[in-house]
Amino acid sequence: MKIERFEDIDGWKKGRELTRCVYTLTRGSEFSKDYGLKDQITRASVSIMNNVAEGFDGGSEAEFIRFLGYAQRSATEVMSCLYVALDNIYITPPEFDDTYTLAHEARSLVGGFIKYLKSKRTKHQAPSTKH
Repeated sequence: MKIERFEDIDGWKKGRELTRCVYTLTRGSEFSKDYGLKDQITRASVSIMNNVAEGFDGGSEAEFIRFLGYAQRSATEVMSCLYVALDNIYITPPEFDDTYTLAHEARSLVGGFIKYLKSKRTKHQAPSTKH
């Protein structure tokens, strides 16, 4: 499948799914009262989507890869925040597992796309002229 829009990128799609899940979780009574954690985890989940989208229009492949790296790290941040939510009993263990899996999948998809773009770049570079 050819990528013509940022919405075609699997990492963005998974980030969107994760963001919907995070927003649902943070509406829970106790979670919604922890303004700091709620803000941190929702911003991190949205950041996955936004960095993929922003990088897509970054003007160069190197810039795109850089923004994909930010998206990947934002997914890791969501994963870490989920532990805080679990430890404070804002979410149940099954909610943690499901959401952590989504975050891990988003991270993996973005990471796989980074590897693909880097390998594509390497293949198109001129061979070395050193002897």
